[in-house]
Amino acid sequence: MSVGAGRPAGGGGVSSAGRRELTYAVLLCLAGAGLAVWAATRTWAVELTPRPAPLPALREARSGAALLPWLPALAVVALAGAGAVLATRGALRRLVGMLILLLGVAVAAGGGYALGAGFEGEVSRQWPALCLLGGVLATAGGAWTVLRGAAWPAMGARYERPARGAAGTPDEAGSAGAAARTQGRTADAWDALDRGEDPTVS
Repeated sequence: MSVGAGRPAGGGGVSSAGRRELTYAVLLCLAGAGLAVWAATRTWAVELTPRPAPLPALREARSGAALLPWLPALAVVALAGAGAVLATRGALRRLVGMLILLLGVAVAAGGGYALGAGFEGEVSRQWPALCLLGGVLATAGGAWTVLRGAAWPAMGARYERPARGAAGTPDEAGSAGAAARTQGRTADAWDALDRGEDPTVS
């Protein structure tokens, strides 16, 4: 049996490439949005409130979600959009990709704004930078989906049953024949009983 037996002629390579592109795009969206959500929960600034001596200054940690509440919300929507890329196909998938692209741009803009913002207290720049990076990754995944997503296979498409023709598939035809034979034997047994004969005696 040849190595390529059972593969559609000329279509296996294209389908395989499409699945790879789909996987990479979804991973980009997941990695970018997930990184942004995680970075937004870290401490971006620590506000110091002086108190009378000898009491130390009161430290109040503020996360990115506290400073920019909309930022993690957009990242979570982009994270959900990565799953929608798998579940959709064609033009609808491209629309999902456009949504992720816009969300990624917004998340990246939020991270960039936080890098230059003058928050009060001790400010950490690494978490806004990671949020910016996450937004860029999600934007790349969304843009890739917009450009190429319509040609990618749908989730589970390789496992879909072939469309049944007028005569049905060979397995279905065999099953139908077996059912007909069983029904015929049952009818013969009832006829024998009506005539007073024992249907179990050959």
